[in-house]
Amino acid sequence: MSLVTRIAAAAILVAATLSGASAKEWKTVRIGTEGAYPPFNYIENGELKGFDVDIAKALCAKMKVECTFTAQDWDGIIPALLAGKYDAIVASMSITEERKKQIDFSKKYYNTPASFVVPKNSTVTATDPASLKGKVLGAQGSTIHSNYLEDVYAKAGAEVKLYGKQDEANLDLANGRLDAVLADKVVLLEWLNTDEGKCCKFTGAEYKDPKYFGEGVGVGIRKDNPELVALFNKAIDEIIADGTYKTINDKYFPFSVY
Repeated sequence: MSLVTRIAAAAILVAATLSGASAKEWKTVRIGTEGAYPPFNYIENGELKGFDVDIAKALCAKMKVECTFTAQDWDGIIPALLAGKYDAIVASMSITEERKKQIDFSKKYYNTPASFVVPKNSTVTATDPASLKGKVLGAQGSTIHSNYLEDVYAKAGAEVKLYGKQDEANLDLANGRLDAVLADKVVLLEWLNTDEGKCCKFTGAEYKDPKYFGEGVGVGIRKDNPELVALFNKAIDEIIADGTYKTINDKYFPFSVY
């Protein structure tokens, strides 16, 4: 073996050794979720439940890791991930270019449109920015929906109010303090089917513009954990392929959210 060949072989061995040393073996994955976004995540009798939680548990089973869960207010959910409070966000977080500057994402595990709801006695039928000029619009803060209202509707003359939780925006709509609320259509459908939500109805178009609403919902992960991204991606493929995903989907929805 020539000197050059020996040097090349040694370099490959060192690289392989370093690569193996740097790859983390995941045995426990700490999951952060909001716990205030039914039917995707919510707290019932002190326990985190919902579609996101069931999906996370199924993914962890495929990854052969133990899952632990932490409830975190939405506006602090990315900062807490970056601070190491948990390893992954499974909380109906849309994959957007702005968020990808801070964190990595798995592939999508669902994708649903946004929609407006208004009081049942509202005359609002069109929901383009010109039609909602002068209206008071609400959304949960630090979301794709609040970004869309601020970037598009506020500039067209609407007043935009932001809330810490989706339920707070819904409550102000029910009490006549808002003209319309923009949110995920499935979340709003869940609310409209409650006693409190009987006040209101859907109106206008569905919204899916990837510039604002992203590429679907994924698992959020710190940028220093590419192997965890790969594990989640593989697990998502597996639960879709073996029917686990459909079983969870059908538990919550009479239609596919994928």
